[in-house]
Amino acid sequence: MTAPPTLDVIAVGRASLELHAQQLGARVEHATSFAADLGGAAAGIALGLARLGLRVAMISRVGDDPAGRFATAALAAEGCDCARISVDRERPTQVALAAGPAVANAVRTDTADLAIDEASVDEAFLSTARALVITGRHAATAAGQRAVERARHRGVRTVLAIAQLPGPDAARRLQALLGSFDLVVGTRGELQLVGKSDELIQAVRQIRALTPAPVIASLGAAGCAIFDGDIPAREADARSVPAFAIEPVHGAGAGAGAGFVAGLVHAWLAGMDWREAGHRANACGALVAGRPTGAGALPTAVELAHFLANPPAPGGRPDRDPELARLHRVTPRRRQRDDLCLIAIDDRPEAFELARQAGASEARLGPLKQLLVRATAEAEQALGLHGRIGLLIDDTYGAEALRAAAGRGWWIARPVEVSGSSPLEFEGGRDVGSRLIEWPRGHVVSCVVRFHPDEPTLARLEQETQLAQLHHAAIASGHELLLAVVPPAHLPSEPDTIVRAIKRLYNIGIQPDWWGVAAMPAATWHQLDALIAERDRFCRGVLVLDRGEPDLAAAAASAWCRGGFIGTATLGASCAAWLAGTIDDQALIAQVGAAFEQRTAAWQRARRARTEAP
Repeated sequence: MTAPPTLDVIAVGRASLELHAQQLGARVEHATSFAADLGGAAAGIALGLARLGLRVAMISRVGDDPAGRFATAALAAEGCDCARISVDRERPTQVALAAGPAVANAVRTDTADLAIDEASVDEAFLSTARALVITGRHAATAAGQRAVERARHRGVRTVLAIAQLPGPDAARRLQALLGSFDLVVGTRGELQLVGKSDELIQAVRQIRALTPAPVIASLGAAGCAIFDGDIPAREADARSVPAFAIEPVHGAGAGAGAGFVAGLVHAWLAGMDWREAGHRANACGALVAGRPTGAGALPTAVELAHFLANPPAPGGRPDRDPELARLHRVTPRRRQRDDLCLIAIDDRPEAFELARQAGASEARLGPLKQLLVRATAEAEQALGLHGRIGLLIDDTYGAEALRAAAGRGWWIARPVEVSGSSPLEFEGGRDVGSRLIEWPRGHVVSCVVRFHPDEPTLARLEQETQLAQLHHAAIASGHELLLAVVPPAHLPSEPDTIVRAIKRLYNIGIQPDWWGVAAMPAATWHQLDALIAERDRFCRGVLVLDRGEPDLAAAAASAWCRGGFIGTATLGASCAAWLAGTIDDQALIAQVGAAFEQRTAAWQRARRARTEAP
């Protein structure tokens, strides 16, 4: 008995790096900044299919260089199986510059992906998938031909996504293989090249003479045409599916075409009829063309459903739809963080005051924070907290410590507010979005706001305006947002004040990825759980701030609480002692480790009590 497939699709072809000009409409030579994105048609298709919910593996070859590592990491982050992406020690990874409708340096013959060997396409591995998708350039190679033959031998469905071909010779080699495909997809120009005709209908007729497979023509703003039966005499008589009349923003690079193919293959494997498949393919392509990047703009299944249910008006811009922008940020696969042990060393005025009281130089604060990162790393190792460590750290005194924390797989958040400010102010001025451009995408934007739902109207509106600006900036930059809500001390606070404050922020459209709150009684946690479940199913969770000894039992019973911080309230005395020179580095490290151990043990006990409760 044949085992069921463990993969839906294996994609074969190029995985590379594309650099997209951030100045829309500028030529490459006039651009001043570029954003990194995944390149390669096959990699884009793999990414698109993974975001639509399929199980995907990629077969490719990359150079032993940063571009290759970037491409592999980008695919792996989306859940793609990258075990068959091999590394070439001699050939480079393709790098392309994209601006407007053009891609510069997109065709090379010496890149690593063109050296995929036959060992990477072994028949046993191919048989684990429902379908094989291969680009034309790679199908024309010996390894590509062998991949198609082996897939066919194992009954795996085969798809040719022609993509760019280097010339007539590759087209001729591809023609000899056409009979081995179950589906052929290409743009007008690609089909005309393979079909050796300047007329689409004649080109499709030539292709269909070599294969019974349906041929799908992607026609850009004209939608797509489906040829799965008799070929009509005129293009106007072809069965067509209209495009979405959006305003294209970029359209360069691997994204839009990959989106079209991913949407088509996803629908095809789901057994949808060709009209629906073409409709979904057009939608996926439009969502990429209507955004200023390439493959990174590929939609998730949730985005696609929203777009199909709420199609834009003619000439609309998908990138200006705030709900689509939010869904694009929160619905791709993200690392699950269900049980975090966090240390907050982001204090700026508090740290300065600790140094002043200890009689220490302000210059000592940087080494202190580096030492706290070292202590956290040792606690992670000693307590087996791998994958559970989180760090909240500033770049005022903690810039070197921030660099020391990089690459450890930690959850890292950085503050943007002027510490203690009320009304809320941002460090560096009101344009907080410009600051976020400098941050790695994986860093979380943290903001502590003193907010009360019963504040005088003008004061509350000022706070809300600042928070809305921060929320929009985080959506635009793609960073997660941690919003820590602390009721101001000058106003009376009731048990439900924090829940009413968060409800007010939800009411005005602010949906951070993370909420930060002080310890609360169990009844308040129940209220907050119900509110989040009702308002934001994509919320990442709630974190408990370090405000003295928290009620961990109540927090652990929450459906949304993901952990808590130790910070100045817990570690302030140890930090002060180190600054004063009364304890050395090892003593500080030991005390931080003990604090981690105590908090972790208490949290785990509370979690067990929750799961063991009748």
